[in-house]
Amino acid sequence: MTGATGFIGSRLVASLTASGHQVIALIRNPAKAEMLPPPVTLITSLDQLPAETRIDAIVNLAGEPIGNGLWTEAKRRRIIASRIDMTADVVKLIARLERKPQVLVSGSAIGWYGLWQDQVLTESAKSHACFSHELCEAWENAAKPTADHGVRVAYLRIGLVVGTDGGFITRMLTPFEFGLGGPLGSGRQWMSWIERDDLVRLIAHVIAKPEFSGPVNATAPIPVTNTKFTEELGRRLHRPTIFRVPAALLRAVGGDFANELLLGGQRVLPNKALSNGFVFRHETLRSAFDAIL
Repeated sequence: MTGATGFIGSRLVASLTASGHQVIALIRNPAKAEMLPPPVTLITSLDQLPAETRIDAIVNLAGEPIGNGLWTEAKRRRIIASRIDMTADVVKLIARLERKPQVLVSGSAIGWYGLWQDQVLTESAKSHACFSHELCEAWENAAKPTADHGVRVAYLRIGLVVGTDGGFITRMLTPFEFGLGGPLGSGRQWMSWIERDDLVRLIAHVIAKPEFSGPVNATAPIPVTNTKFTEELGRRLHRPTIFRVPAALLRAVGGDFANELLLGGQRVLPNKALSNGFVFRHETLRSAFDAIL
């Protein structure tokens, strides 16, 4: 697994090891290794794995965070290069392994679709050009050569991951706790979310089910508008949600970052997951918030 110490990866490692699986985790920063529960095999480079290593599945989630700062030119380059370079290294590993893994589950995001307003988006939907699409398209394309080695490839188009000890929601909690929460812009933009443990279970489902290949939407089946998301969060925290943030202010400060991550949005449905037997524990945002907050 790459990205093993991240918000999603660390939870996935814990779940897999608890279920009796042997996990090899690529760790770029050894100081973070203590956050992973044993038994985990830690490596600092994929080159440390000999060709005879037996690997059944690879999960590739590593990449520079996209939501922790404005998208300067330097930040964009880091965001793209971190994903492309790591995925290329994974493909090289697969090429030299004597026994190929059965599947590569490689990261992507619902940003692949671009901004569509109210259009319902399944895995067969087309895309609109923007930086988010450029990033996700490059990330998915970097993983495609894996198929040349006879390995099944699934591109996990992940939505907004809901959890409390990381991810975007931790950045939202502080203003809400002070009663300063509210919708962003019009509040009509769609937020396609997924509860973190549901995402972990979905990744395991994709690994186990050979029917999954190509793009897989990793979102809960009931997306909500930003206004609805805000109201549900305020309800669960017992705080008002009256302080609307003007779209013009967000665009002036954040540019494309604000336009694509905060004011845009995608109304994404997980058709492949539902049609291949996956059952969400948290179909509604209220259920997810009641579980994690």
